[in-house]
This record gives sequence, C-alpha cells and structure tokens, in this order.
Amino acid sequence: MRGPLFYSKILLFGEYGIIKDSKGLSIPYNFYNGALKTPEEKTPLTEASTAHLVRFSGYLRGLVVQDEISVTFDLDRLDSDLSGGMYFDSSIPQGYGVGSSGALVAAIYDGYAHQKITVLENLTREKLLELKVIFAQMESFFHGKSSGLDPLNSYLSLPILINSQDHIEPAGIPSQTNKSGGAVFLLDSGITGETAPMVEIFMEKMKHEGFRNMLKNEFVRHTDSCVDDFLKGDVTSLFGNIKQLSKVVLDHFQPMIPKKFHGLWQKGLESNAYYLKLCGSGGGGYMLGFTQDLAAAQTALKGHKLEVVYQF
Repeated sequence: MRGPLFYSKILLFGEYGIIKDSKGLSIPYNFYNGALKTPEEKTPLTEASTAHLVRFSGYLRGLVVQDEISVTFDLDRLDSDLSGGMYFDSSIPQGYGVGSSGALVAAIYDGYAHQKITVLENLTREKLLELKVIFAQMESFFHGKSSGLDPLNSYLSLPILINSQDHIEPAGIPSQTNKSGGAVFLLDSGITGETAPMVEIFMEKMKHEGFRNMLKNEFVRHTDSCVDDFLKGDVTSLFGNIKQLSKVVLDHFQPMIPKKFHGLWQKGLESNAYYLKLCGSGGGGYMLGFTQDLAAAQTALKGHKLEVVYQF
C-alpha cells in the first residue's frame, strides 16, 4: 500500500507575524514529499515511524473521545494499518521549517477522516477555516501549538494567502520566470531547529511593550507590504521591503538565527547581493534568501548550499 503524496511547504512571509494577525503567504514546495506506506520489509527506520504514528493515533483518539475536534476518524482501521507496519515515507527534512509534520497530518486526515473536506469541493472561506482549525488541533501533537497552516498547504497543494487569523484564501501567485535573474532560495544552516523552544522565546519577548510595538509598527508592516508586493509582482518595491524586514529580524529575532549566520545575514544587507529571512520558526533548518541576481548571490554565498524555490 502507498497513499497519495503530500508536499512540503514554504512560508514565504508571515512567520511569527501571523500570530499577531500579519498577512502571510505560504506556497507548496514539491521538491520534498511524503506518503503513508506499508513496507515490504520492516527496518529500524520504518518501525520508528510506525511507533510515532501509533502515539499520534492515540492522541487523535483522545481528541475525539473528549470532543475536542470537529471531525471523527476511522481509528480502528488506522490502528489496523499501523499494526501491519504502516509508516510515513518522507523525504521532507525534519526541523527545517518546510512542513514535515504538516504533510504527515494531511496524509492522516486524507486517509482516515470521516466526511472529510476535499480539494474538489467549492472551498469557501468557512471550509478553509474549518480545515485550518482541525489541522491545528491535529498538528499540536508535534509542536505543542500549531496554526494549522502547514497541513492546510500540504493538503490543498495550493498557495495560501493569510489575510488574518480568520481570513484565509487560496492565492494566485505570479508565474515564475527567469528573465531578471532574481530568485527566492533556501539556505541550509546545516543544523536542525525545534519549533516549540523558538515559539517560547517569541512569546516571552511578547511580554515586553517595546517588542510588541516593534512587531506591530515594523515587522508586521513590512511583512504585509512584502505579501502585497509579491502578489502584485512589484519586484522593485518587494526588495525594498524585504531588506527592511531582513534588518528588523536581525535586530530583534537574533535567538532564532543560528549564530554562525549573523555575519552572513549582515553581509547581505550591506552588499545588497541577497537578503535573508527566517523560514518557519528559525533556530536552524533553512533560511530563506531573496536576490535580484542569483549568480551574484551564489558567488557571495560560495561554500553554502542554495536551493532555488522561485525565480523572478
């Protein structure tokens, strides 16, 4: 048995800000994917995944029994499949900010939810919000707190525009070109990050009025402008706002940036060869880079691994 593929995602804009109602833009990233699968032969790797899914199944059973989720699952069939060794066969790197747990959640919902909302339906705002809430409850097993956006993106395999916490919609993004030589890329930090500790640091910072003011007046403002510029295809304005956003993150989100990349981050701001921002919660994994000249960015970042995800 092999289930359908669910893809990784990239939150282009909105990390942390969407907690405080900034805009956000999330896109599927088809380079990585995962699917539920029954192995021909069990290995320590498949068995570890199966054991993880068994715990997840128990968590879902608890949500259903306590009436804490608006959907029910065929958990007996899920448990039966797990007893047969089913696991999540995934190429999505964990702790890298590209939605490894989101794809798993999407796969379980797709395979085992009763009366599931499907991609083929007319996806009204209400249905999208219902899915987001369900996915947030499911994914909280992995992160302690989830927005539900990663599984939503993976499940729908569509770009998602977050206007606010209760206003989300599928988005049309400009077609990729490679005319200008500009690109969005992933920069590998070489270390894994954990979401929960980073969110904890953020929530601690939010207790301080100065940080809250900065978030509202600078971080959210630049994030919203980046989303608007990207969707309009206004590259000139986009890069002006990304530079400002990158600077704000370096100044105020340093714990989320691996220390060895602080200098590289600053170098991009000074040279204008590229601008870096967080990809997900930070602390490791990937960082997102934006450049108007990919060749120049590759030269400036020689020795580092870049993965192009979008070209202007």
